[in-house]
Amino acid sequence: MPDMSASANLAMTHAATLAKELDENKVTPGVLGFLVFAALAVGVWLLMKSMNRHMGRVNFEEAPDPAASEGPAQKATPGSA
Repeated sequence: MPDMSASANLAMTHAATLAKELDENKVTPGVLGFLVFAALAVGVWLLMKSMNRHMGRVNFEEAPDPAASEGPAQKATPGSA
């Protein structure tokens, strides 16, 4: 790797030695990982609850089109007086 700088090479060396020291069977997300996941889950639940409440307030009935309710005799044609 001739294009790597000396500091990047040093960082890679330290990261490789730390990775060798970790026991793969004991690495867990821990309490912080659980708290972050729980906070995300509660946030998604609150957002879904809010979305359902807002969607319940939406009126899906369309107002009747005033042009469609007029009969053909009542419609004014352009240019007629």
